Amino acid sequence: MKTTLYFEYARQRPDRTRIHIEWIQQVIDCPERIEIQANGRIKKWAKIVEENKYLRVILLEDGETVHNAFFDRSFREEEA
Repeated sequence: MKTTLYFEYARQRPDRTRIHIEWIQQVIDCPERIEIQANGRIKKWAKIVEENKYLRVILLEDGETVHNAFFDRSFREEEA
């Protein structure tokens, strides 16, 4: 999995260390929702059953480089 330096830095935060790489790959491979930002970055969401939360993964324009990943407290299932 390709990642940005920002992702590697942000991944060290205490609230991000529990996010497994496998979960990030799961969101990339099988998202429940996808949005393209104005700058071309791609947002993908999927529910992580083990945490009972939605994980948002932000990819660069190439669609494969992970820029950010975090549990999205504002995501609502009815929006999916």
